[in-house]
Amino acid sequence: MADTFDLLILGSGPGGYVAAIRASQLGLKVGIVERERLGGICLNWGCIPTKALLRTSEVYHYMTHADAYGLKADNVGFDLAKIVDRSRKVAGQLNAGVKGLMKKNKVQVFEGVGALTGKGKLSVKQGDKTLDLEAKHIMVATGARARDLPFAKADGKRIWTYRHAMVPEVMPTKLLVIGSGAIGVEFASFYNDMGADVTIVEMLDRILPVEDAEVSDFMTKALTKQGIKILTKSGLEKLEPGANGVTAAIKGADGKVTSTEFSHAIVAIGIVPNTENIGLEALGVETERGHIKVDGFGRTNVDGIYAIGDVTGAPWLAHKASHEGIVCVEKIAGKDPHPFETWNIPGCTYSRPQVASVGLTEAKAKEAGHEVKAGKFPFIGNGKAIALGEAEGFIKTVFDAKTGELLGAHMVGAEVTELIQGYVVARQLETTEHELMETVFAHPTLSEMMHESVLSAYGRALHF
Repeated sequence: MADTFDLLILGSGPGGYVAAIRASQLGLKVGIVERERLGGICLNWGCIPTKALLRTSEVYHYMTHADAYGLKADNVGFDLAKIVDRSRKVAGQLNAGVKGLMKKNKVQVFEGVGALTGKGKLSVKQGDKTLDLEAKHIMVATGARARDLPFAKADGKRIWTYRHAMVPEVMPTKLLVIGSGAIGVEFASFYNDMGADVTIVEMLDRILPVEDAEVSDFMTKALTKQGIKILTKSGLEKLEPGANGVTAAIKGADGKVTSTEFSHAIVAIGIVPNTENIGLEALGVETERGHIKVDGFGRTNVDGIYAIGDVTGAPWLAHKASHEGIVCVEKIAGKDPHPFETWNIPGCTYSRPQVASVGLTEAKAKEAGHEVKAGKFPFIGNGKAIALGEAEGFIKTVFDAKTGELLGAHMVGAEVTELIQGYVVARQLETTEHELMETVFAHPTLSEMMHESVLSAYGRALHF
């Protein structure tokens, strides 16, 4: 007899395990299947361990610039093995935490490779053994993996994906980063701060292309000032690994192809959804470009089959997956949740400086037909930023001129990934410029710039 559940979840990333917890809270009998480690890519190989690495490079940067704070730090250096070990220990601690949460919430965990074998049926291969499970509802939360270059597969030696870049055995001396989305820029920032000579190659006309154009321009200047070489409107024609490095043929904006030697290359050109070999085709589950098609409640075209997270499409963010999972489970449990929408999901890049945004860029707002009022306030006008020695950056807000609706917010500078949530809450509550102007912000804080940016949009900025 197969074990029977109310809900089976295939994948235990931030979408899957959060969905399992919420389902248990709602009284469902839940099982979760994981082929690797609880917590998925985000916890074990993505969001969390990369932030541990970036914290190390941030501290190292401060140590090498201690004189700016009236401090002395002589003979500053680092131990790469210990840096990697700390990052892995952080991931391990949180992995253990997820195990504890599964036990606390009575979620049965099945380690192995899962696949749909029929309506309401899921098999789990554990070595030579196969378990057969059944459930009224099955949720696919298998996530995604790094996209390889078609002409140069990552080998873990000279050509890296994000996984390889998080556990380097040697520090790159001259690093090529292919792609300038959040992952590419974060690794470029980390390795540059640790002393590598870094070059970013981006096919589009600017780095961080999903961000507001002014943020992209600022980041280009900031990273260039730090020593990172940025090649936009440029493509990689060839990447050949060798014993001592890689040779990259790069076609520049001028159309000329140049050959350059690098010690290592990181491929950060996007993701591929993990939809192969899990039984979707046999059940007739619809996909689009590999991603599973779902409605606002995570329902696929096949009754009883659901999908959430990266496997369903952009934005490929952990917090998006978690919220999708909660909405989906609450619908399954007979609650009345609001259908999931992507209009108010914040995006963050944890480089130095940081980038954070939510909603429409100024350009997108105008394209959508809005008459726009945009305000911008610089870090140099904020006392706390100056005291911190972090006076580079700005906060920009975009409003509908007719209604006062906050259409979007865009930030670049120290700790903006912590500030953005204020605007996310404001948008969720449908706050207008009036409420934001009337809100009292503590002094001295970086958050005062949020207030000033709103005031700036209406010609009322006080400190700049």
